[in-house]
Amino acid sequence: MKYLWTEDTGAGLHFWKLVNQLFFDDEFIVESKGSNQGLLDAVLDLDIKDDDKYYIAFDYVVDNQDIRNKYRVLKSIEKSSEGKIIILDMICFEYLILAFDKLVEWTGTGKTDKIKIREEVLKAVENHRINLLKIDDEKTLQYIAGFNRYSTERVMKSLAGEFTQNEKWSVKGSLMGECWYKDCCVSEHSDSLRCGKPEVEDGSGKMRMLIQSEEIKKILSIITEIQG
Repeated sequence: MKYLWTEDTGAGLHFWKLVNQLFFDDEFIVESKGSNQGLLDAVLDLDIKDDDKYYIAFDYVVDNQDIRNKYRVLKSIEKSSEGKIIILDMICFEYLILAFDKLVEWTGTGKTDKIKIREEVLKAVENHRINLLKIDDEKTLQYIAGFNRYSTERVMKSLAGEFTQNEKWSVKGSLMGECWYKDCCVSEHSDSLRCGKPEVEDGSGKMRMLIQSEEIKKILSIITEIQG
């Protein structure tokens, strides 16, 4: 059996299930382990059978010491698993949404300040962190400085939320917002909440475009290369 385990619940888990459906023809058993600790505990408890493979979607940022410690344990297990456990190279689900090149166009946000901050943050991402030395825009630095407990993952989650406040595009609920995966698009406008219009309205077409975006393709290439 092939398994894809994530720490994400809600919209993040839903995302991986859609990836499994649309990109892998449902060949994986997709499961949430509830948290990064739950994910680590599940891997530690594994009794791997000969034909099993486990792909681990672990949110990894280097500026969080607790996550770094858990990741080191995961890596040691991966190295001794003889290719049965494979860690996917990712920061977090929200970063995949934030880095999607159609995000601003599709959601139709009018937050010009956040659009600029998003651009600056994405340009500064390297080695699973935001390299603050690469940012010289004062408003972006002020935005990041506003976090009581700064980490790359917190910034990604917050920024992704800024662009997906409309419930139809939300990535915070029990499922991804309907406009990501259904044959519809937001049509209502209000003074405080704007919305865009994707070039395709077919639900699977929109999800396939998201899945084929650069950052997600990097992660999925790990699976496709191993599967041969």
